Parts: sequence; structure tokens; C-alpha cells
Amino acid sequence: MSKRFLDFQFSQKPILRFLPALLVMLAIFLFSARPSDNQPQNIWILIFYKGGHILGYAVLAWSYWRAFTFSANRRWVVWLLALLYAVTDEYHQSFVPGRHPAASDVLVYDNLGALCSVWLASRFMKQKQPVSRDLVVQADTLPGKR
Repeated sequence: MSKRFLDFQFSQKPILRFLPALLVMLAIFLFSARPSDNQPQNIWILIFYKGGHILGYAVLAWSYWRAFTFSANRRWVVWLLALLYAVTDEYHQSFVPGRHPAASDVLVYDNLGALCSVWLASRFMKQKQPVSRDLVVQADTLPGKR
């Protein structure tokens, strides 16, 4: 059995549904486990790092939603799971040499990534919904078209 989203077919087996989310969580963990070199940062490096937060948590939220088979009523659960993982990741960074936890990373960048992912995916889902036969009106049944 499979679920389709934007013409992609996904497996319904639980381990395969959650595998992308687990891999993204592992990637985020490994990136945040790297010690900092404490060199002065210019604006481009800062944009690159904060963009990484946004992109990483956007992909994480999308992969969580994929695991929940893109159920529309689960989008806020997906967002919450992504933020909870962001909090645990910031806590993890407190143990990494040269790194420190920052609430702004969670509240701004990670949150923005997760929200953008949920919003974009829900927009695409609305556009790809099949038309209901109940909404189709035959031209010969319209008033004044006889």
C-alpha cells in the first residue's frame, strides 16, 4: 500500500516512513556535534549557518510529515516535533567544545524552517487535491442554458 504526494509514491511500512526523519535527525546531530573554531565570523558565514538551521529544520518537518502520511490534521504535531528536536539539539550543543545553546536559533531559525516547510507542503497538497464529482456542474443543467 502506498500514499501519493505530488506524484511521488511512498511506502506505508512504518520503518520506511520514519527512516528519512531519523536520517535528518542524525545529520543535524552530527553537524551540531562539530566543535567550533571560535574564529571571527563575517556576515556571509553567519547567513550560511543560519540558513543551514532553516533548511535543516524545514527538511526535518517535511520528513516528519511524510512519516505521518501528510495528514492535514497532523501538521501542527509535525511542527511541534521539529521544535522539540531543536530544543534537544541546542541542549546537546551545550556539551560540545566551543558551542553554546541559543534560544534564538530555536525560536527564530529552526521555527522558521519548520513553519515554512509545513506551509509550503500544505499549499502544494491543496493544489493537487482531486476534484470532487459533486462539484462538477454540467453545462446543460445551468439556469438559462436551455
